[in-house]
Amino acid sequence: MRKLNVSELGRMDAEMYKDSNKLPVTVILDNVRSLYNVGSVFRTSDAFRVERIILCGITATPDNNLVEIHKTALGAEQSVDWVYSDNCADVVKELNTKGYVTIAVEQVEDSIKLDNFIVDKNKRYALVLGNEVKGVQQTVVDFCKMSLEIPQYGTKHSLNVSVSAGLVIWEFARQMKDIF
Repeated sequence: MRKLNVSELGRMDAEMYKDSNKLPVTVILDNVRSLYNVGSVFRTSDAFRVERIILCGITATPDNNLVEIHKTALGAEQSVDWVYSDNCADVVKELNTKGYVTIAVEQVEDSIKLDNFIVDKNKRYALVLGNEVKGVQQTVVDFCKMSLEIPQYGTKHSLNVSVSAGLVIWEFARQMKDIF
């Protein structure tokens, strides 16, 4: 067994990426404070070609030339479309009117376990991930159409937000892989 080098991976360039089919998923970061987490979500979003990221509240944006975002995104902040909004609840309300299935990735009453969720390939989704300590704001959860919860079996009751993003985005990509 031999590791592949970069040229053997067949990666698309930035131009091809911009023109490629995207996963019908928007990722929303609600008050994510760590620049490293923001960068990591960009990198995962690039890997699975999400349609865009919406950065809300105190979440930093890549246009400020922040080294920490770039260090973990490795350039994905240039390939993945993104916008900023002050108010996450307003973003969720607007996406609801546009027909998105808005989903809080959060532990709430009646949440659906990620491994039990079936993606409808005919719908567009918006995944809301929250602050590292407080999670998704309750005012935002109130406007989401549903909630997904990642099953956990250890002594901790939470995962890092970038890890959660990776798991959930991967599951959507796995179930919708035929769009690629």
